[in-house]
Amino acid sequence: MRKFYLVGFVFLLFFDTFGQMCFKFTTLSAMPFEFNVDWLIRIFSHYWAYLVMVGYSGAFITWMVLLKKAPVGPAFAASHLQLVTVMLVSVFVFDEKITLSHLLGAISIIIGIVFLALAEQRLHNKS
Repeated sequence: MRKFYLVGFVFLLFFDTFGQMCFKFTTLSAMPFEFNVDWLIRIFSHYWAYLVMVGYSGAFITWMVLLKKAPVGPAFAASHLQLVTVMLVSVFVFDEKITLSHLLGAISIIIGIVFLALAEQRLHNKS
C-alpha cells in the first residue's frame, strides 16, 4: 500500500506541476492581456491551453483514486507539495528566483507534511 501512495503522489505532483507550467506558458503566449474576444482566441489558439486541461484532468483523476485509499489529512497536506515542485521547476524553466520567503515557505510545507505523516503513522500503530 505504501508503494501505491508513493506512486500516486508522484503522479499527482507531476500532473499538478505540468498543469501549472502549461498555464504559465498559455499566459505568456496570449499576451498582452486584454479582456476581449481576441484575447480569448489567442489563448485557445495555442496548444498550451489544451495541455493545461490534460494536466488538470490527470491531477483530478489521480487525486480521486488516491482519496479512495489514502487518509484525507496527510493526503491533503501532501498534495500541497505541488507548490514546492512548481517553484523548483520555475527556476529552471522560467529563470525565476527563489527568495528567502519562498524558501522558508517551501521548508514549512515540507515540515508540516512530515509532521502530519508521522502523526498519522503513530495513530495507525496505536490502533
